Amino acid sequence: MIARPGFGPLRRLVVLRHAKSVRPEGVADHDRPLARRGLRDAPAAGRALAEHDWLPGLALCSTALRARQTWELASAQWGTPPPVRHDPRLYAAGVPELLDVVREAPADVETLLLVGHNPGLEDLIGTLAGDALDDALDRARAKYPTSAVAVLDWHGATWRALAPGAALLTAMTVPRGGRK
Repeated sequence: MIARPGFGPLRRLVVLRHAKSVRPEGVADHDRPLARRGLRDAPAAGRALAEHDWLPGLALCSTALRARQTWELASAQWGTPPPVRHDPRLYAAGVPELLDVVREAPADVETLLLVGHNPGLEDLIGTLAGDALDDALDRARAKYPTSAVAVLDWHGATWRALAPGAALLTAMTVPRGGRK
């Protein structure tokens, strides 16, 4: 069953998990950088967003180094990246905190990109998706790996109206960059 559409314009929430990172000894979790694979996969995620016409009008990004690096490498694949807000609330956030940040997005933003971490992102997708195309929701629930991209579409007058079960998960993909 397809989720019943709400009122207002079509809105799109694109959820990007940060690319693969390393765990250097003595480095705080917040300051962990991308691994070699992450440095390849983040640009691939950016290309996937461009190829599928999922480019955002605004990006909300965790302040963690690995998330910021993912954003920088992904958005470098686009002609003109949109504005980005680095929000410390997105680091280690659960669904309530993630929803608070998303609901603060300006009403004129139709496509919003959220760059963050698991398990919060996986839980957010499961909370917001009332239904999905194909097996996207089953795949997102089974595993939401690094560099994964999920696309949630819904209708609403403002981002404040985004509610659990209101969105349709239209895509879930895991872009990977080739070895150099």
